[in-house]
Order: sequence, then C-alpha cells, then structure tokens
Amino acid sequence: MTSTSDWNEKKLVEDRLIEQLQEMGYEYLHGPALDVERETASDVILRARLLGAIERLNPWISEENSRKVMRSILHIEATNLMEANEAFYEMLVNYISVQQDLGKGKKNQTVKLIDFDDPDNNDYLVVDQFSITNARGTIRPDLMVFVNGLPLVVIECKSPMLNNHEQIGQGVKQLRRYQEEQERLFRYNQFMVATSNDRARVGTIGAKAQHYGLWKDAYPLKTAEIGDNPTPQDILVAGVFTKENLLDLIQNFIVFEPEGGRVVKKLARYQQFRAVRKAIDRIIHAKNIQDRGGVVWHTQGSGKSLTMLYLAVKLRRLKQLQNPTLVLVTDRKDLDEQITNTFKRCGFPYPQQAKGVMQLKELLTQGPGSTIMTLVQKFQEDKETGAYPELSTSENIFVMVDESHRSQYKGLAMNMRTAMPNACYLGFTGTPIDKEDKSTTATFGSYIDKYTIEQAVDDGATVPIFYEARMTNLHVQGETLDQLFDRKFREYDEETREEIKKKYANEQAIIESPKRVEQIALDIIEHYETHIKPNGFKAQIVAVTREAAALYKTKLDELSDYESVLIISSRHNDKEHLKQYHLTNDQEKDYIRRFKKPLSEDRLAFIIVCDKLLTGFDAPIEQVMYLDRPLKEHNLLQAIARTNRTYDKKDYGLIVDYYGVSRFLEQALGIFTKSDVQGALKPIDSEIPRLQSRHRATMNYFDYINRSNADACVQVLEPEDIRNEFETAFKRFAQSMDMVMPYPKAQPFVDDLKFLGKVRQMAKSRYREEGMDITECGEKVRQLIAEHLHASSVEVLHDPIDILSSKFEERMEETKSDDAKASEMEHAIRHEIKIKLEENPVYYSSLREKLEELIQSRRANQMEIVDLVEALRGMVDDMRTTTQKGEEHGLSREQYPFFQMLESELADEDSEMVKDLTHILTDIIESQKVLEWTAKEDVKREMRKLIKRQLRTSRVPKNTIELLTQKLMDLAAIHYKL
Repeated sequence: MTSTSDWNEKKLVEDRLIEQLQEMGYEYLHGPALDVERETASDVILRARLLGAIERLNPWISEENSRKVMRSILHIEATNLMEANEAFYEMLVNYISVQQDLGKGKKNQTVKLIDFDDPDNNDYLVVDQFSITNARGTIRPDLMVFVNGLPLVVIECKSPMLNNHEQIGQGVKQLRRYQEEQERLFRYNQFMVATSNDRARVGTIGAKAQHYGLWKDAYPLKTAEIGDNPTPQDILVAGVFTKENLLDLIQNFIVFEPEGGRVVKKLARYQQFRAVRKAIDRIIHAKNIQDRGGVVWHTQGSGKSLTMLYLAVKLRRLKQLQNPTLVLVTDRKDLDEQITNTFKRCGFPYPQQAKGVMQLKELLTQGPGSTIMTLVQKFQEDKETGAYPELSTSENIFVMVDESHRSQYKGLAMNMRTAMPNACYLGFTGTPIDKEDKSTTATFGSYIDKYTIEQAVDDGATVPIFYEARMTNLHVQGETLDQLFDRKFREYDEETREEIKKKYANEQAIIESPKRVEQIALDIIEHYETHIKPNGFKAQIVAVTREAAALYKTKLDELSDYESVLIISSRHNDKEHLKQYHLTNDQEKDYIRRFKKPLSEDRLAFIIVCDKLLTGFDAPIEQVMYLDRPLKEHNLLQAIARTNRTYDKKDYGLIVDYYGVSRFLEQALGIFTKSDVQGALKPIDSEIPRLQSRHRATMNYFDYINRSNADACVQVLEPEDIRNEFETAFKRFAQSMDMVMPYPKAQPFVDDLKFLGKVRQMAKSRYREEGMDITECGEKVRQLIAEHLHASSVEVLHDPIDILSSKFEERMEETKSDDAKASEMEHAIRHEIKIKLEENPVYYSSLREKLEELIQSRRANQMEIVDLVEALRGMVDDMRTTTQKGEEHGLSREQYPFFQMLESELADEDSEMVKDLTHILTDIIESQKVLEWTAKEDVKREMRKLIKRQLRTSRVPKNTIELLTQKLMDLAAIHYKL
C-alpha cells in the first residue's frame, strides 16, 4: 500500500527535482530503462556512456588505451572507501595519464573523463529508482546524477510530512547505510543531497547529519530568477546543479583534509563558493587593475582558511590568468603555519614559506606560478636606505591577506604596495571592519562578500556564544581602584591598608592577588565539574598577565586533579616560577594536539593562556572560556570565537566573565556597526524564555491526559507522525535544559523533564523506535533521566524485549488494557518483520500484509479490540513456530526460507518437487562457499551460474530465472555466509 507520506515524497520532492533538472538541460530516465546499458545488477557505471565520452573528449586515444583507462576506473586499488574516493577524484580532476605514440614517439598524454572547460560538452543524466545489487542486498537511491556515465551524485528524498528534525536526519541515515552496503557506488561519488523540498542539505561520504550543509544562495543566480517563492530544495538545485556550478564545485571546491588521524572530504559551503566566485568575477570584469581587490568578511569558525584555499585553486586554474603568482600574508607565526599547513594538507602544489626578509624578496622575484606564504613583518624597510624596493611590476600577482584589518598592516601595507605596485590585493577577515577603519577599504577595496555572526549560527556553521558574569564581587572593570582596594583588603586595619595602598595599589596587583586568583580558581573548578565536564568538553583560562596565568596553573594543580597546561610566550630573562613552564615548539604542538582529543581519550582538560592561542586556534572541543582579562573590539571577537566551533552534542559556547567585560559589552564592541556584531554574545539568561517555550510545546502533548497513567501517556505517542513531532520537541527542550542546568532557574522544569524522559523511554520500548534514545541527550539530562528511571523501577533502560522471548509474555500479562496489549504486540511484530525481512522475504512480506489488513480492519471499526489482540497473538505464535515448520518438511533453519521462496515462484508444483529443488540448490551453495565468499566475485559468479543452470532444468518460468537467481544469491549471502 502506498502511504500519503510516500506519495508526497514522490510528487512534491522527487518529481519536482527531476523537472527542475530537466529544465536545466539534464536527460531523465527511469532506472529500469538503464538495465540494457548494464552487464549486471551490480554495475554502477554506465560503461558505454563513459567509453563514448572518453573517445569523444580524447579523439587521439587508441582502443587499447581506452580499455586501460576503463580498467583503472573500474578497478581502483584502495584499502578503504575514502582512499578509493580520493584516488578517483584525482583521476577525474587531474586526469589519467597514458603512454601513446602520436607520430613523434611515445609520450605521456592526459585523458579527460569530463570536459570542465565546456560544461555543455558532457552528458548529464538524472535517474530515479536505479537498483544496485550485491551480496549485501539491493539499494535503490531515490535519484542519481550521472555525468558521462559516472555516478557523481546520490540524492535521497524524504516526505515533507515527516517532522522537521527527521526530514534531513532520516535522509542522511539512509545515505550512510547505502555507503556501508554499496561501497563500490560511493567510490565515484562527489557529494550527496538529502532533501524534503522544505529542507535540503548537501554533504560528502562519511559525513554525519550535522556535517551536511545548507545551500541558501544560488549565486550567480538571484532568488527571483529561480521562480516564485522557491523552496530550499529549489535554491540548492539551482545553486549546485547548473552545469557550470556542478563542474566548478567538483573541480575547484573539494578537498581531502587529514583531520584527527583520518581523512575528511570537504565540499565548499555556499558562502565559500559565493565569495570565491564573486572575487573571480570582480577580478575578471574590473575596469582597471586597481578595482580588482576587496575584502571578504566571513565570521570566525566558518571556514575562512579553506575559502582562501578554494580561491587559490581557482586562480591557479583559470586559463586567462596564465599561472599567476599567489602571495598569502598573515601577521602571526601560528597563523602562517596554520594556513601553510592547510594548503599542504589539502594537496595544494608547492607552497613556499618565506623564512626571512631576504628570502621573501627572492621568492617575489622568481616569476609566475609560485605560491608564497609569508608574515607581513617580513616586508620590512631596508635598514640602510629606509625604503622598501620594488620587486615586481607584474599585474598577475594576487596577494591574499589574512585578518587584513589589523593595525600591523597599516604601516606595512605601503611596503607591500611598493614591492608589488600592480598586484591585486584581497583581504580576508573573521571580524568586521570597524566604523572608523578607512585604511582597510582604502588598501583592499570594498567588501566582496559578508557572512555575519548571526548567519553562521543560523546555518549551523558555528554555535551561539553565551556569557555569564560570575563572582561579581571580584570584577575589576568599571570600578575605582579605591573601591576594589577597600573590598579586597578590608580585613587589614586602616594604617596597614594605607601602607599597602602606597606600595601596591594598582589594577595589575589586585588582579594578580593570590587570594583573588584562588577564589576564582575554586569557582572555575566547581563550574567546570557541574556545567562543562559532564558533556565531555574542555576549557580555556585567559589571564591578564603571564604571572597571573602561572598563578592560575599553580592554583588549579593545588585545588583539583584536572590536568592543565600553561602556554605562554617565553622570555630569556624569565624568573624560575615562569621558566618552569617554558615549552619547546614541539611540546606546545603536542599539548595542543592532546587538548583537541576527546576527554575520554586524553585527560588534558584546561589550557591556560595570556595572549597565545587567543586567535588562530581551532579546538572544537573547547566549550568554555574563563575570561579574566580586559578584551575589546577585534580582540574580544577573536577570543570568544575560540568557543564557537561545532562539535558533536555541542549546542553553544560559553564565556564565563570574571573581569567584568560583559557588563560593558556594548562599549567593548562599540566600534562596529550594530548589525555586524548582532548576536556575538548573549547572556545565559536569554535562554530562559526559549526554555519556557520549549517546555510548553513538549508538555502540550499530555494536556488532557492523566500523567499517572503511564499506558495512556505512551498511547498518545502511538501515531508515528505524533511520535516524530514529540521527539523533535523533546530534544529541543532537553537541549535548553542541558544548557541551563544546574542553574536554579532550571529547577521548575526538572520534574517535567523526568516525566517526559520516562514516557519517551517507554515509547521507545513499545514502538521499537531506535531514535528515541537518552544517549542522544546531553550528559546532564541523560543522567537525570536515567536516575529517575532507576528510582521508578522502570525497566526500559535496555533494548525492547524480544517478541520470541518468554519475557515478552510476562510483559503482556503486566499490561492491563487491551489497547496497550494490541499496541505492544503490533509494534513488536513490526520490529520483528523489519529485522527479519531479508532472512525470509516471502514469509515476512506476507506477515506484513496480514498485519496491515488487521490494523485497517480495526481502524474501520470492523473488529473489536479483543479480537485484534487474539489475531495478533496468533501471529506471534506463528512466528515462534517457523523453525518447527521447516523441520516438519525435513528442512533446516537455513533451508526453509529457500523453500518458501521457491514455493511462491512455483505455486502450481507439488511440495515434494519444491523440497527436492531446495535441497539441490542449497547443496550447490554449500559446495561453492569458501571463507569470505560474499566478497569474492569469482566464487559468486560460479555459484550464480550453477544456480541458474539448475533453475533452467526445473519448471521455473524462463522470464523469472534472472531475478530469482539474484534473490537466492541474496538469501545465500545471509544464511551461508562464512
């Protein structure tokens, strides 16, 4: 039966997307129509189309080399999927090299698989219901996009009727399952799309749902050009799948970056693609060379370094730029290292790092084609002449300057201009240009692209940052030194206070007071233990001076068992109390590497700093910054952004303010345009109204229900759509609770959270709902619910009871109402069918049909509830006796599913004949199987051939032999796997 949800998925999502692609010049075919172009059901490449494209795009190629190229594509040697995918990407974008004699002796030639220069000179095909079968089963992606016969994109469509949270989540879950079951298809995949029309996101192999990105801008198209009221899906398709954009994204906006001991495939986000394309458009279409530059402001944490990389790749590839010189400039050594390493890790060819002032001058004079990384400080004037020399008058130099607004550039920008007067200057910044800063736009030009703090949070590219002022009696900013002094030293008599004041009364002395630092250190430990550590995150402490930072380290070691590291600048004349904390570069890098690891893998919980690691330092696991120093303007924005990186189960970053910065936030950020810094920092109390709203939305489901009646509450969640809506509401409420707990303001909602958690776990058990799992909640919420369930003696902490277990009968006896019994049995049967369908498709498919008939009869009031309970109990009993039935036929547990499948195909034949055929076929399988045979094509080929031969000698209709063989092979892979 086709559900309304399925109909909506087909009509409102799939068909709409196909029509849009057809309007953009794609050919459309229904999947089965391509069977004539495939040798087997496991083929994922349309070989004839690919071979035709190779010969058309490389007219010089010989037949032998064509075959060689095809072999290298079809048989990629790799140890895992990511390695195979990267190897194919190299072939696709940088071409395959073959040796061929073109009349002047043999030499290497590059073979194009796609014409990136002329997008229209390729074959674009969108296909629905394209079945791919192997030993692990059959998958049928909703849509696939082929270019020249290569399956480059897989699209999973979900019904807009699903709740908001599940639309993309279920789509990505399906795509991840496809990657596990059909690894071969995803060797060639460039990216995937999960869409429900109302929501649409794009991601790459291996990515989880949270890493799939929105595509909100169809640049260079304007939204109005897409159509009236375009949906998110319409915008994504227009932005990603126009022929030019699709090939541009594949060729210039994909990188493979090593990260945490594994390789991650990254596709540009829409703002990165837009910024690079805008920069290129400005460069190419500028009226004069001075108008080519500009500033890209993308808020910190949104991938600025990769945007620079994508632009560099694009500049290097554009033929009209004739291999330009690229110069990347930063103002700090760690940033220089970071960007250089990003370029190297992502495979950018030959970036050269200037080691000194003289080497920079040499590199800048070496001519076109070089990529140079340098610190701005290396553009120093000549000590003797006091001037900087002109090094190149070429217009084909592109200078990308990171954090281009900073004051250091003002004095050195002229030297860069002197050295390269005709170069194009492109500024990149993670913080906006302030209202008074005329020099940045004068040096670089106007904004090329903006991606604000609020936009990044809305898109999920960064998490919001909240602040909390703690221990206000110890705050420094905004108070007179006399007030601070009198409060701090109130225990001394007046005469002694006067003596101390004369000698020590300055702000620094008070901030570094051991007593004050000790009090704050104690508060940090308590706050970290109750708010941050439960969810597995780490912390950074920022002190006003190196001495204060060292004191924090001492106090943290004295007062807690948490491992911490002090990372400060070293000076040769440091005293012993600072010298003990000096680190070599390698030691510092090792501590940073350790800090980035999960707390379960590495106990290093705190990094204590003064100036170092306040900028240019990305550690997504850092959730909180304990701030005890004055920061404002750019420094404040850059520092707090240490906590805004996304991480698993991290919903927000937090600044805990001990200095008093947050009380003067408007003043601290006053130099910026208000809209540019909107949402930069929010008080933690601002979450309370949202918590109240989310609480109300979740409790609404039980407004007219007796909450002491657990069965009645669970029954509310029986319809799948209601269950999905409730799940979204609960997760939002739990997210806000996890953020606010254990503050007292969360207390009024705790009892309701416990109640909801209990109902949710009972619903998970009854309805076999995998997604309803308290492990998905934040640790503080999870512990609270788990303790409540334990105290309530509710045995739903573990997996639901197996329907075939004797304990299931005990559960039924405990269940008081017939409605609850029917519901429990119905969903237990559904779950059993779901997990056993592949083992015995004939039996469990018929069982599923029978179940649907019973449920429909009950809904149509054609059956009393007691009769439904009896009928369901009969189905449960039948499921328990399937093995016994096989034994009655003289068949083993493994053989019986084969017998049932053959019986359904040979309905007119007598049972004995079908039983004999079952024995013959399973004997063939037994004789051919070897260790790990399901992964060995030659073994499967022989087994398939013998099965087919046997079926031809039986009375199986000839037109069903091919399909039946595949079904039997699928069963063999499950029941006879070694």
